[in-house]
Amino acid sequence: MQQKKIPMRKCTGCNEMKPKKELVRIVRSPENEISMDLTGKKSGRGAYICKDIGCLNAARKAKRLERAFECTVPEEVYERLEKEIQDE
Repeated sequence: MQQKKIPMRKCTGCNEMKPKKELVRIVRSPENEISMDLTGKKSGRGAYICKDIGCLNAARKAKRLERAFECTVPEEVYERLEKEIQDE
């Protein structure tokens, strides 16, 4: 029997391809709200990031989330993401 293909996604922080399950999805909803999507089912534009503060900081510094979502990401969004990653 054929093995099931593992979906891979690229972390916006370290730019490494990793299994989707290991990453956190950040989504920009059609209403331009940016939030963390732990289910992976929210509608909107998604970007993936490792569950690692270093990756979040790298993405923040290089403005990679801004580029992925084509809009400015408010400071409080980064703070909330940081807190949620630390709680994981």
